[in-house]
Amino acid sequence: MTPKSSNPFARGWQHATAVFTSACVALLLAGCASVAGGGDPLPSWNDGPAKKAIVAFVDDVTRDGSPGFVPPAQRIATFDNDGTLWAEQPIYTQFAFMIDQVNAAAPKHPEWANNPVYKALAANDLRGALAGGEKPLLELLVQGNSGMTVDEYDKAVRQWLATARHPVLKRPYIETVYQPQLELLAYLRAKGFKTFIVSGGTMEVMRPWSQAVYGIPPEQVVGSSQGVKFDGNGALMREPSLAFLNDGPGKPVGIYMHIGQRPILAFGNSDGDLQMLQYTVAGPGRSLALLVHHDDAAREFAYDRTSPFGKLDKAWDEAVRRNWVVVSMKNDWKRVFADPKP
Repeated sequence: MTPKSSNPFARGWQHATAVFTSACVALLLAGCASVAGGGDPLPSWNDGPAKKAIVAFVDDVTRDGSPGFVPPAQRIATFDNDGTLWAEQPIYTQFAFMIDQVNAAAPKHPEWANNPVYKALAANDLRGALAGGEKPLLELLVQGNSGMTVDEYDKAVRQWLATARHPVLKRPYIETVYQPQLELLAYLRAKGFKTFIVSGGTMEVMRPWSQAVYGIPPEQVVGSSQGVKFDGNGALMREPSLAFLNDGPGKPVGIYMHIGQRPILAFGNSDGDLQMLQYTVAGPGRSLALLVHHDDAAREFAYDRTSPFGKLDKAWDEAVRRNWVVVSMKNDWKRVFADPKP
């Protein structure tokens, strides 16, 4: 049993961690139940072309004697995170967290008072913060998320996720995970696949919870990364610099550097995933490229070619041209989210 601390913040942190862990385990168990039960491994998927294509591909590459058989060691599946595994509208979840961190750090940065990006964020004007493009916003977010140890940042991520709620869906962020994708991850692993997250989000924000929510351990999370430096006293300090951007053409590079094998299945939802899908299908043997199309305004959001977040334009055209599988959230998923936890 974890001892109770006399420090009020520590007690709050212990409670937040317990709530977060409990909710995550419930989500993961929900995704694994149908696979373990031996029934339909994808019960939240409608029996349409997308589901049939996935099942046929998995059967072909895992069945002994099949012409498309792939040995287990080569069964690599990569998934984008934002918009593919959980909701990304009206703003990336990581951006929401990083903005909160910027606001908390503001008293230490009086120079931000004249920064138009910070002024816009302080006024909850996201459109204004993006007026100069994503680069000035990203620079401020990186600065506001530095100056602490990696362990302190890890705790901040966990505590935020334990208490923060989605502004539109009105549920905890970890409950904006897509139930059909939890089932697909579990199904693939049951068939000998090794599943990875390959995201434009930073590894530091995803790794604290990827195992509990997705069943994907931290070493199988590939993402952007902020600068880190050893302080000489046993700690790693976060620096105000972006070390690597794992988005667009950076995704195949990140896969090569961190995984060392080309995937045979890749799942994304936006133009930022295009190069990952192109890299996947360029390999020898069977491969499968998939895109989620957010076309369900009733249960989630509807957006594609003109969205400032998760824009699906060039990747959609490429998918149509090359006959990739485009998954309609509206038509291919019986349900979008798992049931809210009491």
